[in-house]
Amino acid sequence: MAGGTEPITPDGVVVGHDGSRRCDTVVLRAAGLARRLGLPLHVVRVWSIATAPRPASRTTTYVPSLAEFEQAVVEALTAQVGALDLGPDVEVQLHAIKGQQAAERLLACARDAEMLVIGARGAGGFPGLSIGSTVSQVVRHCAVPVLVVPTATT
Repeated sequence: MAGGTEPITPDGVVVGHDGSRRCDTVVLRAAGLARRLGLPLHVVRVWSIATAPRPASRTTTYVPSLAEFEQAVVEALTAQVGALDLGPDVEVQLHAIKGQQAAERLLACARDAEMLVIGARGAGGFPGLSIGSTVSQVVRHCAVPVLVVPTATT
C-alpha cells in the first residue's frame, strides 16, 4: 500500500476510487481489463480530511493526526477492495494519495499507465448529473486512454 502526497506513476491499469460503493463496479471492470491485458491493477484513492473516513481515535476532544486519517483511508480502501472478487491472477496495488483535487492527482498517477478507469459519477456533486466534474476534467486532460464506467445513481 502506497500513501503520501506524491502521486505514484505506475504502469498497468489505474482505477480511481472515491470511497463510495459505486466504485465496486468500476474496480471490477478495471480488474477485468487488467486481467485480460496481463497488467497490474492500481487502485488509487485521492483523499482529503473532508473525504476521509473518520479515524477510530477521533473524539469530541481529540483531533486525529493526518497519519491517523491516512490510516483510516488505507483501512477502508483495503476492506472495500478486499471484499471484491478480483480473481487470483490480478496483481492489485492500493494507493492512498492526499490531495484536494482528485482529477489533478489521478492525471499525475496515470501518466505512465496503459489506461485510466474512472466511474462516471462519484460520491459528491449534484444528483442527476450524468458525469461528475472529476470525470469531465480527466477526460479532457488525460494523456492515456480513459474508460468511463457508468455507475448507479442510487
